[in-house]
Amino acid sequence: MAGGRGGDERGGTGDEGARNPFAVEMIAMRKQRGWTQDDLAAQMLVSVSTISNIESGYRPPTGPQAEKADEVFETPGTFQRHERRPRGIPYGAGFRPFQPYEAEARVLRIFEHSLVPGLFQTPEYAREILGIRPEATADDVQEALDGRLKRQQILVRQNPPPPRVWAVLTEHMLTMDIGNPAVMLAQVERLAELARRPRIHIQVLPSGRLHSGWRGAFWIAETGSSPAIVYLENASEGQTVEDPDMAESMALLFDALRMEALTGSASLRFFEEAIQLWKERTET
Repeated sequence: MAGGRGGDERGGTGDEGARNPFAVEMIAMRKQRGWTQDDLAAQMLVSVSTISNIESGYRPPTGPQAEKADEVFETPGTFQRHERRPRGIPYGAGFRPFQPYEAEARVLRIFEHSLVPGLFQTPEYAREILGIRPEATADDVQEALDGRLKRQQILVRQNPPPPRVWAVLTEHMLTMDIGNPAVMLAQVERLAELARRPRIHIQVLPSGRLHSGWRGAFWIAETGSSPAIVYLENASEGQTVEDPDMAESMALLFDALRMEALTGSASLRFFEEAIQLWKERTET
């Protein structure tokens, strides 16, 4: 797995450069000195799993860890600059390592059980969701919204073609009032429009039944140039996992959820019924 194994050298391949400059720099500096991850961990006074997690992109480094890396490698400010740079990226720390894979994906598999996935959200719906974060300022919300809308460009890109998207969404997100009826009407209409596109397949998992995804939402990105990458949502920052065994396990779970969900045509009827529901509510 991408983290937690002492001496694991699999993190930080050549493709990582554009994704995680901190990790690439750390791996290069460490190998120039002939150090193992154990050696570096001893120098930085952290666990071997911490070094493994940083180098693989499994966890972002902290400010003090960046400062310590500059001290150990005698590179004043280099690692601290790399650590500060992602803070301006409008994604949570757990999602940042996943976003480049999403951007390059040929295939995306998405399971969401609470809210409409970010790739499918309208600006109004997204603003409502982002605005409930504790202590979020208007600038924070706008920055995050801009980032979310920019992510959605992969659905309409020309070269390469948009990814093939397979999504399973629970029924209740079609009827949960986010913002107001007008916001929900536009959002469900957006889902129906997306579901009609040839490269996007959205299935609804009806409410009132126990399903195998009850533990949490997840995304799987396949780029064709590396094993599938998994993003797991949780109550904190979420977690990006770069591990073939995890990817295989989550792919099996996703297939099970698809089998429990309605077909595409039946799901589209659900969207149409929800559209009518929200139209009626906007008129009252």
